Amino acid sequence: MTTLKLSAVLCLSFCSLLLTGCADDLRIQNERQRKEISDLSAKLQANKLIAEQMQNQVTDADNICKAKTDKLQQTVDALEADLKLKKELIASMGGQLLGGMALPVELSTMLEDFAKGSEMISYDPNRGVVKFQSDLLFDKGSDQVASSAAESIKALCGILNSEVGKKFDIIIAGHTDDMPIGRAETKAKHPTNWHLSVDRAISVLNMMGADGISDDRMSVRGFGEFRPIAPNEPNKKGNPKNRRVEIYIIPKGT
Repeated sequence: MTTLKLSAVLCLSFCSLLLTGCADDLRIQNERQRKEISDLSAKLQANKLIAEQMQNQVTDADNICKAKTDKLQQTVDALEADLKLKKELIASMGGQLLGGMALPVELSTMLEDFAKGSEMISYDPNRGVVKFQSDLLFDKGSDQVASSAAESIKALCGILNSEVGKKFDIIIAGHTDDMPIGRAETKAKHPTNWHLSVDRAISVLNMMGADGISDDRMSVRGFGEFRPIAPNEPNKKGNPKNRRVEIYIIPKGT
């Protein structure tokens, strides 16, 4: 074999070895990358599974919180409804105690006609209250019913002793304004406006009893100056609107 041929064979052998080595390196590199890709894919799948589990936990927690919130809201709504009902019941009972209810049409009509055109008397059909102005019912500082008012009280008793009226009881409540009692002779008999308001209510009660209203249907209250229906003048100058006797007509036995 000539030198030239030998050189060619050696060169080819060397190139063949070189190419075989490069191919092995490339195969190893590819296998390594495939392994890395496989590892990354496995981690990605694991992380995806963890993310899904966490999302499910979040959804479950939201559902639990919403269920608890809904239940709490239902409890609050029920309590508020119960509170409203109790307030209405208290208002109704309190109103009945002091004439806070409408009366039967027949009785209410008679009372409206009774009060119509009177300067001394007014009637509130929504509350079942007949109101007498004290300045016309009594002399100043007195608890004696004026003779001019006697016929009006008698007429009222006739209505309250009617068939429909007998189903109701009566509360007589006296009120004054904030003018202090000044005269010594008045103060001796009525030391305070409270005394005067109660004494006037009792005088009306006595007159109604004399006009046929049975004692077991009547009671009295005195509020003095403490439940005004209009502002009093400054410096305890009073207001005639606050000097009044109110007759509350309430269901029997209330």
